[in-house]
Amino acid sequence: MAEAAFDELIHAPIRLRICGLLRPVDRLDFAVMRDALKISDATLSKHLKALVVAGYVSSTKAASLDRNDARRLTWLSLTPTGRAAFNAHVRALQEITGLPDRRGIQ
Repeated sequence: MAEAAFDELIHAPIRLRICGLLRPVDRLDFAVMRDALKISDATLSKHLKALVVAGYVSSTKAASLDRNDARRLTWLSLTPTGRAAFNAHVRALQEITGLPDRRGIQ
């Protein structure tokens, strides 16, 4: 189990929500993320760039099997480093609030 570590980069509300949405899945489509967060493409891109530069999120493009045109989907994933940082951040928040870890975050 990793130590608790408050992470200023992750703590920004939109980035915290991005990591929270990515944690339980292998990958998530950019458009699904944007719609779930109810933010613009530009806002999501700005926050993702910060997470990608930090090595917390990876972004890959792939052709859509459901489309006949050249448009590609952008898939987002937490990297192992990002997952560890997010888990440590959640643990730090639990320590701050005095709440026990009830989800088995490791």
